[in-house]
Amino acid sequence: MKKLFVMSMLVIGVLSAKAQIALGIKAGANFSDTEGTINTSMRTGFHAGAVLQLKYNNFAIQPELLYSMQGSKVTVAGVEDINLSYVTVPVLVKYYVLTDILSIDAGPQFAFLVDDNIDTPFSKSQSFDFAVVGGLGLDIGKSLFAQAHYVVGLTDASTNASIKNRVIQLSVGYKF
Repeated sequence: MKKLFVMSMLVIGVLSAKAQIALGIKAGANFSDTEGTINTSMRTGFHAGAVLQLKYNNFAIQPELLYSMQGSKVTVAGVEDINLSYVTVPVLVKYYVLTDILSIDAGPQFAFLVDDNIDTPFSKSQSFDFAVVGGLGLDIGKSLFAQAHYVVGLTDASTNASIKNRVIQLSVGYKF
């Protein structure tokens, strides 16, 4: 067991020595909706937070920590819109199809509910949302970048209604 641990640390150390590491910030617009048993339409919000990128050749791992406003407009009379605010942690694997310029991004996202407007005797928001993320990234020079991602929720956002989050995210960012 000790040998396996030592070998793992050695491999990580060698890869880290050759990897390019960048810390950054990003922000942008969310166009979100909920898919499920309720008739809804798209709601506009925002997301903002920090990015860490570990790049090695044409691959990168990019964990992020974001505040993200999601939810949807409800088209049923007398029912409030769904407003959900999360702290999200997407962990993206990036493959650069054009070296240092254009990447295909994909990975899981872990979201933790921090605020909502759903508090009825019949339904409450789930405190955790698991999703998958896919999209494109564009590096503009060494520091600036833009991203377009689609987030598909895999777990129900409510305890009583079968609804799942769907989000289109358009971002701009800066790597230090």
